[in-house]
Amino acid sequence: MTHPIPIRRDRQLTTALHLAASRVPVLPLRAGKGPFGNCPECVDNACGGRPNMKTPGPCACPRPCHAWAAATADPRVLVSPAWAAAWRGAGVVGYHPGGAGVTVVDLDDADAVAWARTTLPPTRTVTTTRGEHWIYRGVMCSANHVRPGIDIKSLMSYARWLGPGIGIMAVLPPAVLALVAREETTRPGEAVGSSSVARARWDRSVATGCRHTETYIRTGVVRGVERVQARSDKGAGTAAYGAARFLAKQHTACPGPCGLDVLGEDIIDAAVSVGVPEPYARRAVTNGLQTALGATA
Repeated sequence: MTHPIPIRRDRQLTTALHLAASRVPVLPLRAGKGPFGNCPECVDNACGGRPNMKTPGPCACPRPCHAWAAATADPRVLVSPAWAAAWRGAGVVGYHPGGAGVTVVDLDDADAVAWARTTLPPTRTVTTTRGEHWIYRGVMCSANHVRPGIDIKSLMSYARWLGPGIGIMAVLPPAVLALVAREETTRPGEAVGSSSVARARWDRSVATGCRHTETYIRTGVVRGVERVQARSDKGAGTAAYGAARFLAKQHTACPGPCGLDVLGEDIIDAAVSVGVPEPYARRAVTNGLQTALGATA
């Protein structure tokens, strides 16, 4: 009589698969919470880099290379032999907040936590080793050291998974967007700033005629933003036009309104963050939205 051989599945991989089932892109992190280094074929981005990295390319490496860009919600990839060694050496599970449609305000000490409690709207919180993660619905550019002891982790970044946290997740507030905007207003050698920080965020109040779910909407915006930010060297304006046009195409059958102008602001912000002058970025996004909807620019 034969018996099936049990499959050993370590705790980190089990956690990763649970998160992936909820469409949270995950990756293994080392015990020191850093990502696994690129494999020999990908070292120094010799492969061209994964899609959606700052320098996008044709990388088809099956291993968990390229930090946050390796994060995936595909269970077939997570349990593949190419990822097995990384899971065996993993100390913790990481995830891509932007890919999950959220932003993590990483509060690294008691002073930072005290500042957040008096400044930011309450939201879901996760206790960390030294402070707390405050998690908001919505995505934005990531940045470190926006205030003493505070990092922003969202697009093109990863965070440690330390549990689901407690509390109701609030919508990303202007106060958090402003933290990064101040950092980017005077970029070295440039005079690029964004005037869209204190704007309305997309929700059902501005999209009363949209047929799509909020998850569908936010996933589409995240992908569009990542495509724009991947073109940090050149072509970000064109990518913004394409992202806006693709976004609007998904709503041509909706009775409207769908709040596309509000969604477009995320794409404009992404283009500005990689050096596109705001007037140009705004024109590109407006033309992309109008072209898809059949209007003349």
